[in-house]
Amino acid sequence: MPELIVIDRTGTRHQLSVKDGESVMQATRSAGLPVLGECNGSMACATCHIIVDPAWADRLTPPVSDEAELLDSLFDLTPTSRLGCQIVMTAALDGLTASLPAGS
Repeated sequence: MPELIVIDRTGTRHQLSVKDGESVMQATRSAGLPVLGECNGSMACATCHIIVDPAWADRLTPPVSDEAELLDSLFDLTPTSRLGCQIVMTAALDGLTASLPAGS
């Protein structure tokens, strides 16, 4: 199982074992971290906003236009902001590191 490292709003690091094919949003919610994902991954809300560590950003598939539009609506947008529902964990992403934004 790939590992996902999530840094919460207090700076605490959480190492999660994630099922292959599970989204970052699903994994963080299952771990009890404060990621809402109100639309359940249908790209309608941006409440699963995460900030991918810059070392990992180029390893991900670029956001599709719908994701990019939702991200543009955020106040706390960063160059490596992504929707957690759109990142599917695989062995190639083992060790992916992301932070939860402070303002959401």
